[in-house]
Amino acid sequence: MTEEMITDILNRLMSGELSEYYVTNDQFMEFRQVLVKRADFKHFRGIGQRGGDVLYQYLEEPRS
Repeated sequence: MTEEMITDILNRLMSGELSEYYVTNDQFMEFRQVLVKRADFKHFRGIGQRGGDVLYQYLEEPRS
């Protein structure tokens, strides 16, 4: 998964085109490295799944 692909996914979550995105355990670290660099990082919620996978959603209000 490239940085451009991850940025596109995050932008689609932000715009509402995607309601959620499932990241597998083996993709998690590269996905997170791109995510934490974003100015709207706190708007993304990651919900841990069994086996280390994460389901990401975009929130209108930033999490605290």
